Amino acid sequence: MNPTPQTMSVAAILRESAARTPDSIAIAVGEERLTYAELWQQVCAYAGGLRSRGVRPGHAVAMLVPNVADFPRVYYAILSLGAVVVPVHALLKADEIEFVLRDSGAVILVCAEPLLSQGAWGAVQAGVPVFSVMSPGPSEGIPQLEALGDDAEPIETYVPRAPSDIATILYTSGTTGRPKGAEGSHLALVEQANTLLLNTFDLRPSDTVLGCLPLFHTFGQTCALNTSFRAGARVVLLPKFSGELALRALIDSECTIMMGVPTMYIALLEAAKTIEERPRLRYAVSGGASLPLAVIERFKEVFGVEIYEGYGLTETSPVATFNHVGREPRPGTIGQPIWGVDVDVARSDLEERIELLAPDELGEIVIRGHNLMTGYHGQPEETEKAIVDGWFRTGDLGTKDADGYLTIVDRKKDMIVRNGYNVYPREVEEVLSRHPAVSSVAVFGVTHDTHGQEIMACVVLAADSDVEPDVLLEFAKEKLAAYKYPRRIELVEALPLGASGKVLKRELVAQYEVRETADSL
Repeated sequence: MNPTPQTMSVAAILRESAARTPDSIAIAVGEERLTYAELWQQVCAYAGGLRSRGVRPGHAVAMLVPNVADFPRVYYAILSLGAVVVPVHALLKADEIEFVLRDSGAVILVCAEPLLSQGAWGAVQAGVPVFSVMSPGPSEGIPQLEALGDDAEPIETYVPRAPSDIATILYTSGTTGRPKGAEGSHLALVEQANTLLLNTFDLRPSDTVLGCLPLFHTFGQTCALNTSFRAGARVVLLPKFSGELALRALIDSECTIMMGVPTMYIALLEAAKTIEERPRLRYAVSGGASLPLAVIERFKEVFGVEIYEGYGLTETSPVATFNHVGREPRPGTIGQPIWGVDVDVARSDLEERIELLAPDELGEIVIRGHNLMTGYHGQPEETEKAIVDGWFRTGDLGTKDADGYLTIVDRKKDMIVRNGYNVYPREVEEVLSRHPAVSSVAVFGVTHDTHGQEIMACVVLAADSDVEPDVLLEFAKEKLAAYKYPRRIELVEALPLGASGKVLKRELVAQYEVRETADSL
């Protein structure tokens, strides 16, 4: 721990709520219910088990656990020991898990029994011991964390840490090269929960929040878990997402708050076509990617709830801007900066310094404040590239108006250049999303010998819709300039999604560029 008299811990979020509202329900998973007091007691037992195996403050401990009660048990147990949580993406394969374990320096992997086939093999390759959770019985050669906790002395309280000490290492999706581990401090994570609860979200102790966001991802951890627990609210965990399962959970658990990414809201709208009942929602939060205006409008029409949109990244803990509670939301924007955080727009063609632009000018969104990561784990050069003059360069293009509302135009890397003209996929997606037959759409660029890049769209049709690609092409052609509309539209059953619900455009680019090349031979 750093030599400072100031202490802080993310684990205090759960401990304090357990002391303040011990009998309130913290977690619901299926038929399972856990009060705050019960959850904290189980956390202390798990922490005792990990401590008995040598986990000490500053040690990195990896966890590969889905959205079940064992996620908060393990997450807060690691933090309670002053150790560093390394959540592992639930869809990773053994070699990818090995990389995360080696890169983070993890001393232990806690793995859910259903994920042991990849998790245990990745740990073996990395030379890291494994402890299981969610096991119906003893696994051969793999001790259960619950059994360790039963045999060990539980901890009495959490280990205090310096505010700047690392609490989590979260690995980015690695769209270019190997994933990078963003280090989140106790200060950044605790201040996120406090700021979101105080004047950003409309979240109350009486609320029930649907926890369908993957908890190994920063959005789920910070917003659905830490902030809800800080409020003393109830979190209903959904181990596996589908539109039908989520809508039934919203209805049956009487959820009042939905937090999700755009693809989840689209799936809920599709599910609502076959499920007539409606949940008691009063508030909805979206992040992770830009939400088409057409989806916001449809959701309000079907569910009677406004979706409040925000913006952030793994490196910003994650929330940086939001359409704040108490202010009229501006659909199509990502809101204004949260308290204590500066978000601005800078010249995107200057790599070595930050030069801020005037209102309404298009540039790269940059962020500074208490929510910034400490850096990329073990990669000081990458950290220096990302944080320039104290500002984090997001790689996203956008504008900021005179009132401080920001609008995302697109990812810097996703921008299409056709015949020398810049085309922003989000603008084209917004247009196609307004066609009543379109459920979801992804627009991207593929290499073209004449134009440099050609504009292409993959479209998932709404249920019971039947429309030809040419009809959609004409629809876009009527509403977009000649250099913007897609020249090719493919109808697909589904778009490739990451575990956090984002569309993986790089997979579409790779797939269709290979096809285009093959067709031209």
